[in-house]
Amino acid sequence: MPFLPRRWPLLALLLVPGLAPAADSVPPEVQFSLQHLKSEERARAAQALGPLEDLPRYQVQLEVDPKARLVKGRLRVELFVRNRALAAVHLRVTPNAFASPVGLSDVKVNGQPAKLERPEDSLYRVPLESPVAPGGSVVVELALEAHVPRAAPGSNSLLGALGSSGGAGDYGAFSAMDDFMSLVGVVPLVPPLDAGGTPWAGPSGMGDLALYEPSNVLANVIVPTGWKVHTTGFPMGEIPQKDGRVRYSFAAGAVRDFPVFASKGYESVTATVNGVTVESHFSARDAAVGKRVLKYASDALSEMERRLGPLPFKYFRVVEAPLSGGAGGMEFPGLITVGTSLYRGVSNPSSALEGLQGMEQMQQLLQAMGGDAAPLAQLGQTLERTLEFTVAHEVAHQYFAGLVGSDPINAPVVDESLAQYTALLYMEWKHGRAVAEKMRQEALVSAYHLLRLSGGKDGPADRPTSGFEDPMQYGALVYGKAPLLHHASRKLVGDEAFFKAMRSYVDAYSFRWTCDNCFTRELAKASPANAAALERLRVRWWKEAHGDEDLGKPNMGALLGAGVDGQDLDPETLRLMEELLPGLLKQME
Repeated sequence: MPFLPRRWPLLALLLVPGLAPAADSVPPEVQFSLQHLKSEERARAAQALGPLEDLPRYQVQLEVDPKARLVKGRLRVELFVRNRALAAVHLRVTPNAFASPVGLSDVKVNGQPAKLERPEDSLYRVPLESPVAPGGSVVVELALEAHVPRAAPGSNSLLGALGSSGGAGDYGAFSAMDDFMSLVGVVPLVPPLDAGGTPWAGPSGMGDLALYEPSNVLANVIVPTGWKVHTTGFPMGEIPQKDGRVRYSFAAGAVRDFPVFASKGYESVTATVNGVTVESHFSARDAAVGKRVLKYASDALSEMERRLGPLPFKYFRVVEAPLSGGAGGMEFPGLITVGTSLYRGVSNPSSALEGLQGMEQMQQLLQAMGGDAAPLAQLGQTLERTLEFTVAHEVAHQYFAGLVGSDPINAPVVDESLAQYTALLYMEWKHGRAVAEKMRQEALVSAYHLLRLSGGKDGPADRPTSGFEDPMQYGALVYGKAPLLHHASRKLVGDEAFFKAMRSYVDAYSFRWTCDNCFTRELAKASPANAAALERLRVRWWKEAHGDEDLGKPNMGALLGAGVDGQDLDPETLRLMEELLPGLLKQME
């Protein structure tokens, strides 16, 4: 691909009618990006980050060929050096942690050819001829070409999504189907550096993939006619090309990631929440569920903004995506995905059991629990609650770690536990304490009990993603046990102090990086008399192994919602479930 002029994305955007930037001292490309932020939120971002024109600037051009599962493009990154001299520019390409689908070439630094090193599978290093001192800047340009693997078989079914590997650890984030391309990580991004100048760790195959410093992005993505592009940012227009394709342009401001998706045959609905345009994008066959997802996302955003403060972005998108490896959704700044398997499972609960070995025993179990119809209806209700809870969890991630940044690889418990507990709070705010308590048992306590019943071990929840034995232990401890620290802390300090601390935590760390005990410190400020007890709770729930003591002895009946002691299930039903469980778990490996 021929080299593109330095100002190509800006020139392309200037062709969009009515989008010429205002004349002031802020560079035009930054003005475009800042359109993504609510005007009243720009000052808050600048207070935390300094001049917003000094954030990293990315200019992206991508051309997507879905039929060939091929992506070609160019990237321009301009970095402004702040605190210490910069000797090299690092770039993280998360898909390459599991294979090598993305190739980089034609690297230039300040217009001159440069060397490209690869110290890790997903990490690239561009050494600079001489270090750039604070106050200086550097521009890196490169070409990229990506061959996108096919999505894991069965990603659209609930059982398939639970059992498939998700492309060796990325949950289908970089994969393609006939009508959908998930291109998460195709745009190389500069990773945060630790105090010694070492880039943060890349994805381990469990948990989230990465998080970055707030940055400004201009992007143009060209797709065939009939395809749409979904990403975070302010939509700058859709322009037909002479060759029949369509160019989609976006501008994003102060975002910690920049995912890209493309779809064919998708529909959308929109709503407005406190000045935020909320969009739900979904396959046409899932329109009924997609419309309910819009309501869930809007309700969650409304409830959370009321208590945690405003979302800084003007647009918030929910995109149906074929996730795998047990993921119900994925979060990015201003955009979330929700798994197709949930849409289809809610539409047809019996499909959740399709392909399951041991169907005869499952039929016996359904009959033992009260006949076929009632359990399937109950399954449908459970899946609907799970869908709403999943949407709320991903919306909560807009705050933790979209606004309040944390390291998702070395300390996943920091943001995941708060997102999970905030989703639980949403269920309480929206539906009442009884529904929230049922969800606490179904989504949190039962996840831990399932781990223990399957032979898994309790242990510290606060550890790197690579420190967990397997995805089941990771999920049970990070999403099940760890969020209940916040439940215990709330009981200790009371609602008034707890919610005051949540709001002050968001205010204090928005657009910044938090730490593993920062929220505990905010709780202590709100309830000084309980400071020592709060720290003891954090150590107990996150650093030690007291799950059996704190959450009760694992019990099959309780796991099925039959009471804490399982007293409502007869011995035959329990026997059937105990026989089925090993097979179910084996199919989900």
